[in-house]
Amino acid sequence: MKRNLLFTLMALLPIVANAYNAKIDGIYYNFSGENATVTSDGTNSYTGEVVIPESVIYNGGVYRVTSIGYRAFYGCSGLTSVTIPNSVTEIGDMVFNGCSSLTSVTIPESVTSISGSAFYGCI
Repeated sequence: MKRNLLFTLMALLPIVANAYNAKIDGIYYNFSGENATVTSDGTNSYTGEVVIPESVIYNGGVYRVTSIGYRAFYGCSGLTSVTIPNSVTEIGDMVFNGCSSLTSVTIPESVTSISGSAFYGCI
């Protein structure tokens, strides 16, 4: 019984990893408490220039964008520029992995944590 449950949970893990709560102005987010995390829709759909706002409104609540989550822009080969707001403090694992057209990322002083693999494969 435990083995079947474990296999079922492992099979669902990729689905959960790409889940998001909302798409607002072309950017995908997950929400926790009063904070928002930029995330992926799982299809590598970001292209061109992306400007992340300091906050977003969702279901009547205002959420402060505080992080860019795991693989948020992973494999977005058409992404050329990302502007990160002062509200963001963390850039997660493999965020820009494989973004081969990325020429500009504006990172504010508020960012205190950048994963070592955040920019892997950008050049």
